[in-house]
Amino acid sequence: MKTIIHFILIILSSTSLLAQTFNQEVKLKEQPPILLGKINNEGLNQKPYSNWFSTNYSTYTPKQSSIDSLKGKLDQYTIKLFMGTWCGDSKREVPRFYKTLENIGYPLDRLTTIAVDYRKATYKQSPGGEHEGLNIHRVPTFIFYKDGKEVNRIVESPKNTLETDMAHILSENYTPKYESAMMMNTILAQNGSSYLLKNEKKLVKQFRDKTESLYELNTLGNVLFYANKKEEAMAVLEFNTLLFPDDANVYISLANKYMNMDNNPKAIKLYKKSLDIADNKEIRQKIEELQKG
Repeated sequence: MKTIIHFILIILSSTSLLAQTFNQEVKLKEQPPILLGKINNEGLNQKPYSNWFSTNYSTYTPKQSSIDSLKGKLDQYTIKLFMGTWCGDSKREVPRFYKTLENIGYPLDRLTTIAVDYRKATYKQSPGGEHEGLNIHRVPTFIFYKDGKEVNRIVESPKNTLETDMAHILSENYTPKYESAMMMNTILAQNGSSYLLKNEKKLVKQFRDKTESLYELNTLGNVLFYANKKEEAMAVLEFNTLLFPDDANVYISLANKYMNMDNNPKAIKLYKKSLDIADNKEIRQKIEELQKG
C-alpha cells in the first residue's frame, strides 16, 4: 500500500513540475528561436534573448517620483504580462518593465509572464491557452488585477512611461491605447457578431472618434481569424471598411481572408475595390491568378 501511495505521489509531483515548466524554447527553420508559454527573467537573461533584454534593462532609468508613488501600493495587485520574444515593442518595453518593478520592490512571484507565438496558425497565442478570453491583440500587454479582477492594462507601449502609466492606473485615471479594440471585444463578447452587422451604421459613429488608424481593428480581426473565430473576424474586418472606406488596405486585408477561406469571387471583388483607390501591381497579378482558377 505504501508503495502504491509513494508511486502516486511521484506521478502527481511530476505532473505539477510539468505544469510549471518555464522558458520553453521553440527552434524555427531559418528563423531565430522563440520562447513560448510561461517564462521569467531567468529565461530572458539567457542568450539570444539577453542580447536585447540586458541592454534595454540596464539603460533604462525609471522616473523616481512615479516609483515613489507606486511603492507599497503596487504589491496589492497581481500582473499578467503577454509578450513576444520576436516582437520589437516587447524587446523594448519588457526589460524596462522588469527594471521598474525592481525599483519599486515589487515581488516577482505576483507577476506572470507569458510568451506568445507569431506564426499564423497560433498568432499571438500561448500553447497553454493563457491568452484565451483576455483580448490579447497586441504585445506586450500588461494586465493589472486586484482581488482577482482586471483593473486596467497597458497595451503595446505606455502613453507616457511605464511607471507613470502604472501610477495613473492605481489612481483610476487611465484609458489604455487602442480603445476601439477594447470596445469591439466587449461588443463581440456581450452581443456577438450578428449585433455588429445589424448595427453597423450606429456603431460607426461611436467608433470614428475612438479609432486612430485602420490597423487597430485590423489587428484584432487578424487575431480572431487565426484563433479560428472567423465569423467574428470577418464582421470586424467588414466593419473596418466602413470606418476607413477610402483606404485600399482595408479591402486588401479583408480580401486576403476571403481568399484564405477559398471564397475567390468575394476576394476578387474586394481586390478590385482596392484598385479603385490605389493601383497596386501585386494586387492586379493576384486577381489574374485567382481568375485563372
